[in-house]
Amino acid sequence: MRRIVRALSPHAVLVTVGAVMAVPLLYAVLSGFKSTDQLSRNPVGLPAPWVTENYTGVLGSAGFWRLVGNSTLVAVGSTVVVVAVSALAAFAFARFAFRGRELLFTLFTMGLMFPFAVAVLPLFLLLRSMGLLDNPLGVILPQAAFGLPVTIVILRGFFREIPGELEEAATLDGCGPFGFFWRILLPMARPALGTVSVLAVVGSWNNFFLPLLVFNDPSWWTLPVGVQQFQGQYAADTARVCAYLVLAMVPALAFYSLAERQLVGGITAGATKG
Repeated sequence: MRRIVRALSPHAVLVTVGAVMAVPLLYAVLSGFKSTDQLSRNPVGLPAPWVTENYTGVLGSAGFWRLVGNSTLVAVGSTVVVVAVSALAAFAFARFAFRGRELLFTLFTMGLMFPFAVAVLPLFLLLRSMGLLDNPLGVILPQAAFGLPVTIVILRGFFREIPGELEEAATLDGCGPFGFFWRILLPMARPALGTVSVLAVVGSWNNFFLPLLVFNDPSWWTLPVGVQQFQGQYAADTARVCAYLVLAMVPALAFYSLAERQLVGGITAGATKG
């Protein structure tokens, strides 16, 4: 009996956690196939009849696809900037010995403890003075800056595990430091680069506060801001709001499902390397 209990306990925990996460999502999906009247009369039952206009109305809206395009632009731009800058910084911290290296690296790691809310006012004033309000760069650059600490920490640990013999062999073959970084180190670090890229994309896609702060023009709103505005506009039409929320989650869920293997593989490779 004890063996059975021990064997079933982890499965029971997993089933419980899965149910807690899946049930609200399933409820939202089914609610989107109902009318608001059905939702008020039968909130937990199956739709009768199934109403597809909520989903087709959102998918046929040009505004929804504009939000998706804006979120994609911001996410890709932020990811490119943060990965490129972090890779160079992590290479310097991992492969070069210079005075004050550990102190400077500690300053970067302290950024992990720096909450974004503290920087809202000075960041807004800085972006306004630089003319970056209602500009994608006003979101891309701060997101990349706040993503640097965790990305540098992950990449530095991976770069330090690359054997020094490879760098010595590359130097003997006439390869300089940047050549070693570009031709050898980056290809070997693909799992780590994939991991930090996935984290950067997901973090940017779900960011709500910074786009809300920067974008006053509705044509530049990202998907999280659009969801909030849509919910306020159609507060009385709960079924349509549920359909909008579900469709807004689909791109992030689809990307994460495709990148899950890369994310787990990169973390595993970093944990077991050496």
